[in-house]
Amino acid sequence: NPHKLDELREILTPIGYNVLSLDDVGGGPIEEPVEDAPTFEGNALKKAAHYAALTGQRCLADDSGLEVDALDGAPGVYSARYAGVDGDRATRDEANNAKLLRELADVPERARTARFVCAMCVCDADGTVVCEARGAFNGRIGRAPVGSNGFGYDPLLILTEPGDPMAGKTSAELSADEKHARSHRGKAARAIAKRLFSLDGMV
Repeated sequence: NPHKLDELREILTPIGYNVLSLDDVGGGPIEEPVEDAPTFEGNALKKAAHYAALTGQRCLADDSGLEVDALDGAPGVYSARYAGVDGDRATRDEANNAKLLRELADVPERARTARFVCAMCVCDADGTVVCEARGAFNGRIGRAPVGSNGFGYDPLLILTEPGDPMAGKTSAELSADEKHARSHRGKAARAIAKRLFSLDGMV
């Protein structure tokens, strides 16, 4: 996901890590693993171990998505393919958002609580799990998309943290820095970086 790669680079590069994509190290098409684990953590582990083994390099993988309380945690690990629509990423995002709004059409504001979840895992080429982390970004689902930044369900998640000056805005209305300071991916990436710093003797 190029959007996730961009976000990781924006978060990790300023604190000393050079983030390479699979295109940077693969030398051609790389077979993708089947993401069939029932949890974000399970899929992150599968991807990190798979790509680390194929590339021979330490690999960080993330699995993330949206959990909506009124839908018993759906779309969850199926967030990227919630609507089952083919096409480019923008087309899929639009279809996913439209389906979510239909599913929540009769749900009152107080019951529209939701969160983005990100699980990250770092594996070495021999399969060793170096570290793992999880982050969450809480809010509620709005009635219509608002904002043009970000991707996926960003235009629908409204920030609700008391005292946050950005409360009432959607994730898609935040600047990159504002989002990274609060987001599930930002929290997970910073936790991963702290653990890597300690393991690598960088602090």
